[in-house]
Amino acid sequence: MALAIFDLDNTLLGGDSDFLWGRYLCENGIVEEEDYRRANEHYLEQYQQGVLDIAEFLAFVFKPLATHSVEKLEMWRSAYLEQKIKPIILPAAQALIEKHRAKGDTLLIITATNSFLTTPIAKMLGIENLIATDPEFIDGRYTGRVAGTPSFQQGKVERLNSWLEEHQLNLNGSIFYSDSHNDIPLLEVVDTAVAVDPDPKLQTVAEQRGWEVLSLR
Repeated sequence: MALAIFDLDNTLLGGDSDFLWGRYLCENGIVEEEDYRRANEHYLEQYQQGVLDIAEFLAFVFKPLATHSVEKLEMWRSAYLEQKIKPIILPAAQALIEKHRAKGDTLLIITATNSFLTTPIAKMLGIENLIATDPEFIDGRYTGRVAGTPSFQQGKVERLNSWLEEHQLNLNGSIFYSDSHNDIPLLEVVDTAVAVDPDPKLQTVAEQRGWEVLSLR
């Protein structure tokens, strides 16, 4: 039984769930629209360029979690999932997931996006195993801080290694699907690396290394 690992944003989804959450917050007056929108776009550009300061970004994205009650956050998240996420679930991605499920593979999503957003998205995709960046949660509220290691760049490898040890699994026969050059550290350690609708930097590396290039769009 092999491990089939999937990135989430712009891989299984035809968009970025973190960015779309920011857009949802702006559109519904939950944050100050102009400043938040500008910052949201700025961090997306940094991510795409490979220069994102993950600590700075997480402080930004976790602030609304710390500002509001869990009840309000969950209400907004439900609307966000309906409005922003369901429309960008890619049919070809669902077919790919089912192909691996039929083979008996263990399915895992690993994403830099936080677990508050991605836990229900993983459920929507029928994948029970998720590694995501975890917002700290104490006494019934989010604190605005990160818990543990963010699953970003090399952090994805560290988090995956811990998960493998916990579940007594290994990377024999493993495959990882991703769109982003930020995931090259993890693409390098699996048995089969697949670049999915890759960004230009990942496209170049995939061609150089003979990795499969796949489109789910």
